[in-house]
Amino acid sequence: MCGIAGVVNWGNREVLSRMIAVQAHRGPDDEGLWDHVFPDGTYAGLGSRRLAILDLSPAGHMPMSNAEGTIWITYNGEIYNYLELRQELEGKGHTFRTKTDTEVVLRLYEEEGPDCVKRLDGMFAFGLWDLRPSVSPCLLIARDHFGVKPLYYMHRGERFAFASEVKALLQLPDFQAEVDAEALHQFLTLLWVPDPRTMFRGVVKLPAGHYGVFRNGALDIVQYWDQRMPPSGAAYPRTEHELAEEVRELFRQSVGAQMISDVPVGAFLSAGLDSSSIVAMMSQTTSEPIRTYTITFPAKYRVGQTTLDDPEVASRLAQRFGCDHHKIVVEPQVHELLPRLIWHMDEPVADPAIISAYLVCKEASRTSTVLLSGVGGDELFAGYRKHSAHYWAQAYKKLPRALRQRLIEPLVSRLPTFRGTPLSGLVRLAKKMGRSGSLSPRDGFLMNCTYMNDEEKRALCTPQARLNGLDAWERHKDYFENVKEADFLNQMLYLDLKAFMVTLNLTYNDKMSMASSVEVRVPFLNRKLAEFAAWQVPPSLKLHGPMRNKTKYIFRRAMEEILPAEILRQPKAGFGIPVDYWLSNDLREMVDDLLSPERTRSRGYFDATVVRRLVEEQRSGLQDWSMQIWQLLTFELWLQTFVDRQAAEPSAPRAP
Repeated sequence: MCGIAGVVNWGNREVLSRMIAVQAHRGPDDEGLWDHVFPDGTYAGLGSRRLAILDLSPAGHMPMSNAEGTIWITYNGEIYNYLELRQELEGKGHTFRTKTDTEVVLRLYEEEGPDCVKRLDGMFAFGLWDLRPSVSPCLLIARDHFGVKPLYYMHRGERFAFASEVKALLQLPDFQAEVDAEALHQFLTLLWVPDPRTMFRGVVKLPAGHYGVFRNGALDIVQYWDQRMPPSGAAYPRTEHELAEEVRELFRQSVGAQMISDVPVGAFLSAGLDSSSIVAMMSQTTSEPIRTYTITFPAKYRVGQTTLDDPEVASRLAQRFGCDHHKIVVEPQVHELLPRLIWHMDEPVADPAIISAYLVCKEASRTSTVLLSGVGGDELFAGYRKHSAHYWAQAYKKLPRALRQRLIEPLVSRLPTFRGTPLSGLVRLAKKMGRSGSLSPRDGFLMNCTYMNDEEKRALCTPQARLNGLDAWERHKDYFENVKEADFLNQMLYLDLKAFMVTLNLTYNDKMSMASSVEVRVPFLNRKLAEFAAWQVPPSLKLHGPMRNKTKYIFRRAMEEILPAEILRQPKAGFGIPVDYWLSNDLREMVDDLLSPERTRSRGYFDATVVRRLVEEQRSGLQDWSMQIWQLLTFELWLQTFVDRQAAEPSAPRAP
């Protein structure tokens, strides 16, 4: 795992050196530079910071070249089928100087060109210069099928640059961080900015499953893979029993392949179905105790929280499988920690889960360099409540329209938050259903993912910050159009795989793990498993039962002989995030300072009166604006870090 960077006609060796230095946390074990000046004066360079996982020897140094020095690569990732590919390439006459997967990618490119990425099973982002006399010199950039590893780039005429993190691009001459107005509106809607746009004007994310070829000042972006879905009404010939067995075997193979490492491997353990299944499969793969890590907060943080946060469930599961279990109880100085994590995130991602992700990675880094995560399970097998909400909405629509729109929905919208009680979660769900239940299936699903609607954004944003007519969901509607012939559940899953998972879950897992110099792997995101789930498992066996309320049904069936009933029957579990508590206590002074009327007016983006109203209604319990306030707080910290100070790293916080 590494931090990578590259430039064409943009800066020099000193600039490239700064680009990799600012990513040192991604690769503390080694650094390297390669640059080249072409006869016409074109300057090209590649840089790398290395976190050694396979072949820990100096032979794995990057950037790496072929024997002739005509192909150079800087690479971030892990290829799980590299041994099979290596054997195949050796059979074709290729010789290897290292035991790394990096060299396998390089040799496979020699053999097959840019389409080599189609053969790679793993997570990766890389830049590769081809200087062979037989071809016109070009730079290839590529990102893995699911978008596990990030890759950002900028293109201005003859100039081009890419990196694992945006803060590296801020080292380029003639580039100043500025807000992308359309991205801001997407952020206010979603909490994050979907690919390919970023909050930085001019900075683009290479989408998952794409590669780009830069040659003679032109950039050609190619989609090489997409997870399509079968048409609605497709035949599914396998029995439920056969499907469960096949899912279990594919999952077992994926977990086993992702345990290959020359450094210690562990796993997150929230005691949810996905993380528990990974630990169970890991225990079948090795005789060594599996290192597992669970994070929890003191009881005062969990008042009124509906997220399962019982560390003893994880402890019992770890004991069952003989794990070396680490229960991490933390009370972080969140007001000191948050600014630093915003710096690591690059983009404003207003999900407080970044804090728990960082804390568990930081603790795990003391004993493990690689961690396996359950990201992707919900997107493959329908594990989110919003998936079930579609079927609840169909039942709700059977009520008379007048009853829904004149009585139920106005009444629900006026409900207090019942903050600090078990009812708070039910009220949040009822309010979501009230907003979305009467809409079309597509618009209802999108509304369930909306944190600020158009009316709320118009009230919040100042006249100069408004973008009238902008559809923040345009990209998502395009995704729905891509699979419009599929069953609606598969349409929802496709959108989550393309947008929600990539830009939110995978992004913060990468950034927070790399902040701790830890590599996170995701066994659910295996192409064979994903394609099998899409094309062989009928929607009714993903969400099952009356009103489709049993999530990930076929995966539960696959694991029922391996996991205890306690895990199989409990609701979705994650690492609980006490955002409401933090805003009302630890972050109260920060909120009053960073979202003060004076500061808000000076920024010019938001109406100071509206911002203050949100804060006061949140504190009084009149409305639950916790995520919206977290958005505004995150955005202000991002402005301070990247626009005001141009990516200057905040001072290190005290240890949590």
